[in-house]
Amino acid sequence: MNNNGKTSTPVTVIGLGLMGRSLAAAFLAAGHPTTVWNRTAAKAEGLVADGARLAPSVADAVKASPLTIICLTDYSAVNGLLADDALDLSGTTLLNLTSGDSAQAREAARWAEQRGVRYLDGAIMAVPPSIGTAEAVILHSGPQADFAAHEATLAALGTASYLGEDPGLASLYDVAGLAMMWSVLNAWLQGTAMLRTAGVDAVTYAGFARLMAAGVAEWLPGYAEQIDRGEFPAEVSALETDVRAMDHLIEESEALGVNAELPKLFKAMADRAIAAGHGGEQYPVLIEEFAKPGPA
Repeated sequence: MNNNGKTSTPVTVIGLGLMGRSLAAAFLAAGHPTTVWNRTAAKAEGLVADGARLAPSVADAVKASPLTIICLTDYSAVNGLLADDALDLSGTTLLNLTSGDSAQAREAARWAEQRGVRYLDGAIMAVPPSIGTAEAVILHSGPQADFAAHEATLAALGTASYLGEDPGLASLYDVAGLAMMWSVLNAWLQGTAMLRTAGVDAVTYAGFARLMAAGVAEWLPGYAEQIDRGEFPAEVSALETDVRAMDHLIEESEALGVNAELPKLFKAMADRAIAAGHGGEQYPVLIEEFAKPGPA
């Protein structure tokens, strides 16, 4: 029973690393009867003390609930765990929250389909302490009906986002988000290194950097429309103008004794686009360069 006196759906969590334990704890806190299993049973002790049931085997864990969450180190571990043909998965929907790539997710979905198993793939865009709060975004992809059947239960973990039927979408969004994260952080570190040469500390620059990042984020919807149309009119600035600013960034970095590899990478891609005849178009035309394989 949950805090409102209503019966909650039982859930199983397989894999009790830091993230797995956080997932199980969130289900317990939301009132879901929670079964757990881990190769090292001692990791379940705190959860058992809080009301979880420790299953003696994977088969028992899967049979205990209509929804089984798998959160292991990698897909090889998942494959090894589920390789036993005698393992009966017919009564549960598998939600695999193990980190991997889109090809692995699609292969796992094919494996499940061949065995008549309901399967969703997912990605956790959060750190363990935020699980169970709205700030924790959990991405899901796979059959919409299977997600809908468990959406209310999955809300215990945070913000449950459904991306589409392609089981590889969650993994793709995950790595696309990492590209955003590292790009923003690396650009901030570049600027921080430059300003430190003038005695400006990172805390002071961080406020200005946040304003810049927020301003650039406002451009994204309009730029996305240009990409989807395949038309890049220079409404704000032409790429050939942006390249001159890139030269300035490179020159200033080198003059200050700061690493200029990152801005040189920006400029190398822009130079290729200009050489291909796109100098008079707007910055999103660089999507054509990002869509190509990199230099061998």
